[in-house]
Amino acid sequence: MKKLGVLIGIAFLVLSSGCDYFQKSSKEVVVAECYGKYLYESDLQGIVPEGVGTMDSIQRVSTFIDSWIKRQVLIHQAENNLDKEALDLDKQMEEYRNSLIIYEYESQLIGQKLDTIVHEDEIAEYYEQNKEDFQLRNTMVRVVYVILDEDCKQKPDFKKLLNDPDTLMLQNIDIQATYYAAKSFVDVDQWMRLDELTNIIPIQIFNAEIFLKKNKFVSFDVNGYTYMVRFVDYLLEESTSPIEMVRDNIKSVILAQRKQALIEQMKTALYEKAKKDHAFEVYVGSSTIENE
Repeated sequence: MKKLGVLIGIAFLVLSSGCDYFQKSSKEVVVAECYGKYLYESDLQGIVPEGVGTMDSIQRVSTFIDSWIKRQVLIHQAENNLDKEALDLDKQMEEYRNSLIIYEYESQLIGQKLDTIVHEDEIAEYYEQNKEDFQLRNTMVRVVYVILDEDCKQKPDFKKLLNDPDTLMLQNIDIQATYYAAKSFVDVDQWMRLDELTNIIPIQIFNAEIFLKKNKFVSFDVNGYTYMVRFVDYLLEESTSPIEMVRDNIKSVILAQRKQALIEQMKTALYEKAKKDHAFEVYVGSSTIENE
């Protein structure tokens, strides 16, 4: 504490802020005063960690005090320029506190009672009832591709594997790609936007529908690389998304609906209990309407 007092005294000389270092009472040492607000020595505890050198300590204390003064000046200016309604912070703080309390209670209720298991039949039912909400905004494709050095001797093997319309020997392609491909993708269950694919594979496509109908496999050389792509499936823009593409979104929607229903049930139950217990009254003019 003695060291802190010395540092404060030195910091005040550095600040030259015009605020005198003085003692307001025998209990609290005042470090700074600004528009009737006081900063006490006890407020500075922890500002200077153990082991910090004297000059760094002075700088930390000085910076903290200066920052405090600037904040008080700003608060004073705001208080003098805002109208009374804007300065009525008690009501705002009460509303904020109430909102936090309700949020925390609802969060605990959801954590304790929400059923988070969503069965496939629920997802399928929601999908069938809301298909119009799942229209695609982009053409989507499922593909397998490899990017090889143009002089790669294994190109015939890759071409044979990728061009097989029936088997798509993904494991063999994946193993071969590990050794010989500069880049590859073999997850045929994953949908991607066609424009995402053309950012990787430099194919010029002017009409997606015509191109995808005519091409199941493409291979071409550009800038020292050979690109091979097998189109497994596609969905044109404005068609309906397959359920596997939107399954996670549907699950999130169902859980959100359950949360809302759980909260509404809780509110209704609490209201009915309060009504039964005669916990509230509604006053209209001089009459009193009691809950029944």
